Amino acid sequence: MDVQTEKQKVLTMAQLLFCGAFIVTMSMGIRHGFGLWLQPITQANEWDRETFSFALAMQNLVWGFTGIFAGMVSDRFGAVKVIILGSILYALGLLGMAYSTTGLGFMLSSGFLIGIAQSGTTYAIIFGVIGRNIPADRRSWAMGVVAAAGSFGQFLMVPVENFLIDVFDWKIALVVLSGLVLVIVPLGMGMREPSPVAGVASGARQGIVPAIKEAFAYPSFRLLVAGYFVCGFQVVFIGVHMPSYLKDAGMNPEVASYALALIGLFNVFGTYAVGLMGQKYPKRYLLAGIYTLRGITIIIFLLAPLTPVSVYVFSAVMGLLWLSTVPPTNAIVAQIFGVQHFAMLGGFVFFSHQIGSFLGVWLGGIMYDIYGSYDPVWYLAIALSVFATAMNLPIKESAIVRPVVVA
Repeated sequence: MDVQTEKQKVLTMAQLLFCGAFIVTMSMGIRHGFGLWLQPITQANEWDRETFSFALAMQNLVWGFTGIFAGMVSDRFGAVKVIILGSILYALGLLGMAYSTTGLGFMLSSGFLIGIAQSGTTYAIIFGVIGRNIPADRRSWAMGVVAAAGSFGQFLMVPVENFLIDVFDWKIALVVLSGLVLVIVPLGMGMREPSPVAGVASGARQGIVPAIKEAFAYPSFRLLVAGYFVCGFQVVFIGVHMPSYLKDAGMNPEVASYALALIGLFNVFGTYAVGLMGQKYPKRYLLAGIYTLRGITIIIFLLAPLTPVSVYVFSAVMGLLWLSTVPPTNAIVAQIFGVQHFAMLGGFVFFSHQIGSFLGVWLGGIMYDIYGSYDPVWYLAIALSVFATAMNLPIKESAIVRPVVVA
């Protein structure tokens, strides 16, 4: 009986990691290629770049805001329904993105529908299930595995999306992706937990409002929220605008596609490695180091001659630092506050990330339309690396001490 029970535990962990990793692979992999559609869509509809950029900026903002509530539902009732609904909305949003003929329609589909969809099919929800069902001593590693899968999705899906655009056209490519994203539905069924609160210790349960007040009253949580803003700003600005930045410099479109794929490939290694290191080293130092290295990498990229080789080197180094912030950031939240409201609190932290994403992608479009250059946003990204390093260094990672409630 004990042997059978132990086998079931092993299978459960393997199932959670397999399903969670492939859900994130599809959801994140598709969205990382959206920058490939900037020029085809704006040229076909005779829009300026701000129209496209603002829609994707809204996508990130909606994703972050609705992620808080998706986390609440997932923490209370389980993640399966949230994931399935997210998959369906993702498919509808991609179809709307293909056939929108106005800026408003494009924003409603690519901005609102896909934004809501991503809140139910990405890290906060999947990490919530992992946090409740995988022991604390393996949690950072498990999150690293899933985050690395999201990076592999970028490596896998960006060339696929570029191939679909080249072989068919940009509209048919989006229709094909809308069908592919529905594979998340059966994978979501594999994330069904034995009970909605699996892995949460028995005893008095903390209410949602007290949990939120406790988190925002804790200085380290506020510092973590502030630092994660920078991550969103940097990665989404680069992910959406770098293809156009390179095309404007006269480079072949394939260079941009390979660059994004390299970011995804090297992020597999970087994210997994940081997840492992998070088991041994203070996570605040890992985060501070990542943000510092990002700033240095951008400075060198801007100073070096712009060639395909320099682009590929930049992409490889930035890939190592891309989503490697995800495992330590989320592990700190679980380490401080426990797992009962982990998806919700992770949603608040991620909302800050998405505010940064909103500004990164939107300012990229505005600055280009005003100055004909992305340089001001590159400089801002460097300054924000300094800010994020300063925010993460003072964080205290130890579990919060709560007063003992006597029944």
